[in-house]
Amino acid sequence: MDVQQIKQRFEIIGNSPALDRALNVANQVSPTDISVLITGESGTGKEVMPKIIHQLSSRKHGSYIAVNCGAIPEGTIDSELFGHEKGSFTGAHDQRKGYFEVADGGTIFLDEVAELPLTTQVRLLRVLETGEFIRVGSSKPIKTDVRVVAATNENMLQAIQKGKFREDLFYRLSTVPISLPPLRSRKDDIHLLFRKFSVDFSEKYRMPAIRLTDDAVHMLINYNWPGNIRQLKNITEQISVIESERTISGELLQSYLPDYTASNLPVLASKEKEDFSERDLLYKVLFDMKKDLTEVKKLVIDILQRGGGNISSEDKTAIIQKLYKDISPADDKLINQTVPYQEEKSDFEHPVNYGNDFQEHVEVEESLSLEDREKELIQKALEKHRGKRKYAAQDLGISERTLYRKIKEYGLK
Repeated sequence: MDVQQIKQRFEIIGNSPALDRALNVANQVSPTDISVLITGESGTGKEVMPKIIHQLSSRKHGSYIAVNCGAIPEGTIDSELFGHEKGSFTGAHDQRKGYFEVADGGTIFLDEVAELPLTTQVRLLRVLETGEFIRVGSSKPIKTDVRVVAATNENMLQAIQKGKFREDLFYRLSTVPISLPPLRSRKDDIHLLFRKFSVDFSEKYRMPAIRLTDDAVHMLINYNWPGNIRQLKNITEQISVIESERTISGELLQSYLPDYTASNLPVLASKEKEDFSERDLLYKVLFDMKKDLTEVKKLVIDILQRGGGNISSEDKTAIIQKLYKDISPADDKLINQTVPYQEEKSDFEHPVNYGNDFQEHVEVEESLSLEDREKELIQKALEKHRGKRKYAAQDLGISERTLYRKIKEYGLK
């Protein structure tokens, strides 16, 4: 069965290459018993893919059970999935079969699998590895032949790093990964889906189907759709029921789109802005503080050389010497450029002459130390994450693109 036949059979609307790719992978993996992990944002239609895999497999005559792992309380989820023996806990008045026992020979769909407690994840891992499970309150293993399809809208790699999900279970579940694209990445499909939903609701509520004006179509396509297909369907139903006018303008449609602003439209991000990290901001603040401090020192020296009020000549000399002692060669250069009164006769002559060569040397050394420090931090991050640039960039607080440029610039491996 090809992709177009799958779309017709399961009433799937859209021509997005990413969607076609997901359907093609589902079609290829269906005849096998390989575990599949479906990922994608909430509302992208992940629940349709397990049905396709089940119906196109040799298990299509067996049971198909869909379980929302996030909707079952942590205290009872083991009992729901694996069953329990009579008297195993308070309220267990009878023996009960779990979903893995009932679905023997069929398919079980674990939606929101990232919400499973860690103890349940251990039980699930055993089922995937050995095909066995133990009821709550029992010590006798039970064999089962179940194909597992899981789905999540979580970033599984982040969940693993946080200790929320077992890494070994993730690799067992994601033998074949299928990723569903968000609706905002399927712009050509948005109006097609709207028209399909419009016709469906016109038949359901026995009223003419709603249509969109050109400006409304433009607004529909360029909206961000954080709730994806589910949100589009809900809004189409709202308009179909509430509005008596069957032709919907852009102004009317906007009233149904939450937070429709210019930020929902695609924009080009500036590379300069992307590369401006928190580290760069910290450096800028420190340099600005140094400059301000130098300005204050210069002002105090200026006042003392002009007269200094009731301060004695000896005290003025001591204060100026102390200020000059605290000023770095780079600060000294700034003072020489900004204090015109040093050429006039005063009670104090500048005791130190750093020279231009020494100033340039100090400034270069300072620049190199920052560069070496940055190079060292990048090298440590890469070693920590075993060369994986994505996680090293997250650890450093910079984009992966910036990290790649820095690696190339410093010649790191």
